[in-house]
Amino acid sequence: MTLQGRLQAIRDGLSKKAPEASAALHGFIEDLRATGIENRVARVGERAPAFELEAADGARVSLGALIARGPVILTFYRGRW
Repeated sequence: MTLQGRLQAIRDGLSKKAPEASAALHGFIEDLRATGIENRVARVGERAPAFELEAADGARVSLGALIARGPVILTFYRGRW
């Protein structure tokens, strides 16, 4: 089964098991789409802007310093679900 098929099966399962939750989720997605956010997000392969963040140990880390050491993968967490 393709990834697309597997994702559709998961969506279908959620709709059957929890129709209210599924409807709410789809509503949230449509609300986000209505803001035009899809036109403002980074695309695959697009360069990230330079930034600096605090690491877990309190040290400052810049994207540029990490890239100088090798490839970097950025992961974004939505936050509290």
